[in-house]
Amino acid sequence: MASAMSLLSEKQFLCSLCRDVFSKPVTVPCGHSFCMACIERHWKSSGAYQCPLCKKRFKEKPDLSVNRLLAEITEEFKKTRMVKSVAASEKDPPVPQIKKAQLGKILAEHQQKVQDRMKKLEEISQCRKLMKDSAEREIEESKQVFAALLCSLERSQAELIELIEQKRREAEWKAEGLIAELEKEIWELQSRSVELEQLVQTEDQTEFLQRSASLSSPPYIKNWSDITVLADPSLGAGRKAVTNLVKKCQEEVQKLTDIELKRIQQYSDGVTLDPNTAHPYLIISQDGKKVRLGTKRQAVPDNSKRFDHVANVLGKQFFTSGRHYWEVDVGEKTEWDLGVAKQSIDRKGKITVSPENGYWSMCLRNGNQYTANNATSTPLLLQPKPWKVGVYVDYEEGQVSFYNVETRTHIYTFMDTFTEKLRAFFGPGLHHDGKNSAPLIISPAIHKSWETELV
Repeated sequence: MASAMSLLSEKQFLCSLCRDVFSKPVTVPCGHSFCMACIERHWKSSGAYQCPLCKKRFKEKPDLSVNRLLAEITEEFKKTRMVKSVAASEKDPPVPQIKKAQLGKILAEHQQKVQDRMKKLEEISQCRKLMKDSAEREIEESKQVFAALLCSLERSQAELIELIEQKRREAEWKAEGLIAELEKEIWELQSRSVELEQLVQTEDQTEFLQRSASLSSPPYIKNWSDITVLADPSLGAGRKAVTNLVKKCQEEVQKLTDIELKRIQQYSDGVTLDPNTAHPYLIISQDGKKVRLGTKRQAVPDNSKRFDHVANVLGKQFFTSGRHYWEVDVGEKTEWDLGVAKQSIDRKGKITVSPENGYWSMCLRNGNQYTANNATSTPLLLQPKPWKVGVYVDYEEGQVSFYNVETRTHIYTFMDTFTEKLRAFFGPGLHHDGKNSAPLIISPAIHKSWETELV
């Protein structure tokens, strides 16, 4: 069988500028690698930041740092080449077979390390490409969402201005009509006042009697005491417009949550329950996917891992890095607990679930009381009631989030810093006269994420 080194070409370890084995290799944005001194010298002499191989130009000088993985692989190659050179030299005295066997073993180990690292290099390069594609997709989607929000904002502002202007015009039209009516009544009253004044001063008895009959009866005039003109006819219009805008923003947030949940689901893990941690009254299915509260104590050994006071159980898997997601069918249960917990939590006696005590969880009580279990419990108003809850953990980001899978909505997120192993956490709750006897069921994984840890 061909050796691992035979699959590699020496060209893979040579700088295309100096034609020698890499010294402090660096990788430019287009993906090609050179000695740091060689590329610096090339850019200085050419006066342009351009890849010597693919001729791709860079607007600014790229930040260069040693590609540690490539440097390590190159160092392994140098050692391997040196070992081969020593073994092939005819001038050297004969080497005992035992030494050759040892060197052969070292050579094989080095070659395997090179192969492993070349494979990991390809894997990380592919991951980098996926990251770029994901970032570009995220940027495009965010542009669309914010464009829609800006459009809604501008439209809401225009509609608000038009509404205010319309109400102003209506109020002005009403005020002008009232002013005209008042002016007419004032003119009529003033005219009658002049006639009455003249009649009072007349000495003609006949004229007085003739005119007094018509002037003594008051003319019809409107009762103006209850008539008002509002100085702010558009009061409340701004609040209503902003309320509508908030509703629109919530709709856009809902769209984003749907997109977010679709991406999160690709990190689905095959989470199963650990019977060794289950309270003695809990019954775990053979596949480790269901847990319910039994009616009698199970014949299980007592150990330091097992909950002995509260009916809880932990997941079998440990989380020390990366992203993880699982879904739990809660159905019509009236009580349950879900989340994650530290490996080091105390499982004996009464337990208070909170981040301070190593739990990041939410719960349901009394059929409709949802709570995020903080130091001071945070009530959650959930409508409609979730039938399936998604739990997402991002270890590096210190994030634990919960989702209503059916409505594709976000429920709550804890943000913290994780330094220990984490495990999934479940509590099916008490029976409550049979109303809560159904099990919690871990849904099948949708996707399986892959890790990129260096071997």
